[in-house]
Amino acid sequence: MPGISRKAAIALAASASIALLTTACTGQSSSGAEDDASKETTLNLWHAWSAPAEVKAVKSLIAGFEKAHPNIHVNVVGNMTDDKINQALRAGGDKAPDVISSFTTNNVGKFCSSGALVDLNPFFEKSKIDPEKTFPKAMNEYTQFEGNRCTVPLLGDAYGLYYNKTAFEKAGIKSPPKTWSEFETVAKKLTTAQGNTYKQLGFMPNYHGWESTTEHYLGQFSPTYFDSDGKSNLAKDPAFEAGFTVQKKLVDALGGYKKLETYRATLGDEWGPKHPFHTGQVAMQLDGEWRLGMALDAKTDFEIGVAPLPVPDDQADEYGKGYITGTIAGIAATSEKQNAAWELVKYMTTDTDAVVGFSNAIHNVPSTLEALKSPKLKYDPRFKTFLEIAANPNSTTSPASVNGGVYLATIQEFGYAYESGKETDLKAGLAKTAKQIDTDIAQAQ
Repeated sequence: MPGISRKAAIALAASASIALLTTACTGQSSSGAEDDASKETTLNLWHAWSAPAEVKAVKSLIAGFEKAHPNIHVNVVGNMTDDKINQALRAGGDKAPDVISSFTTNNVGKFCSSGALVDLNPFFEKSKIDPEKTFPKAMNEYTQFEGNRCTVPLLGDAYGLYYNKTAFEKAGIKSPPKTWSEFETVAKKLTTAQGNTYKQLGFMPNYHGWESTTEHYLGQFSPTYFDSDGKSNLAKDPAFEAGFTVQKKLVDALGGYKKLETYRATLGDEWGPKHPFHTGQVAMQLDGEWRLGMALDAKTDFEIGVAPLPVPDDQADEYGKGYITGTIAGIAATSEKQNAAWELVKYMTTDTDAVVGFSNAIHNVPSTLEALKSPKLKYDPRFKTFLEIAANPNSTTSPASVNGGVYLATIQEFGYAYESGKETDLKAGLAKTAKQIDTDIAQAQ
């Protein structure tokens, strides 16, 4: 799993996107793509992974590439943040990256619009690879901005529902809920009081509840974030109002914001062994595919179940979809070895065995349709749920924006105000938030 929480990534992206280069090289230089990829050359690859097992996996991936391309050597630099990557992309030079990998899909719009990374469409065409037939729909969407495909997916994250099977059986619940109304009923049934607090909480609905962010909830409602003119759709698309309404209803049904926050303050953190799902203090958890391994490592005293997140009652036929994000890769516009760099990017992101091997090592979701169904994938049977969510054409993501993840952070801030009761008029609040998003985007252009 990435060494940073996706919620933290949004906050970082919101601030980092402002600092992202605005004077980068624009477009692909004619000399940049004229290198001979069959000649001896050395590339610099910068990536964000830092955990020992992840770093080892990257080295293995690169070893496979160098074996297939003995003339191309790769210098690998890990633990690189977007800030460090952007400084190097702006500066260029022999030590700057030719190929980059980032956890922050929220910055794709900035990467593309600034020209920091080259448009890969010509490379795909030259290689006769159709991205729409190669990558899952949501991943294909979040790696481009306004027709510029400046990044490609390099493994993904899919969000689903973890549930305490033992608690389900004890409560007489036969199967995981498929709609939000069913979910509310189940969450209440799984909640038991202990004085003024909870002995067991069915679900922590608050937006501060680890991965229960606004975009992860909203992904199940299939919203359209921007209209055809690039304006915020927050006050126009009923999916947003429906999503916020469902979450607030859950908050109220499970004890109210204040009681839930008081309880949350007593619980373990997201990445430690005392995560409240691991300890049984919370019976259901919205989370990414990496949680399964962490929960198993924690040696829980209950059986863990995995299912897709619920969908709106009027979208019951789309049950099985989920929110998708992931890691991205791209080629630096400052690189003078773009053809060789493409060979590396193509291998890492479209070679089925390479993607499968990397997925097996990192325990993230494969990022090509072929890899998702490869018999060489090794995984716990429950992990299959996330493979199916990733392959589901109804699964959604958050679209790229010129100012990165700022609009998502703005929506999240409104979510905090609405769930806590500081903002009581949902329609007016959505309209006000949409106006702020439009203002921020206009200022960034």
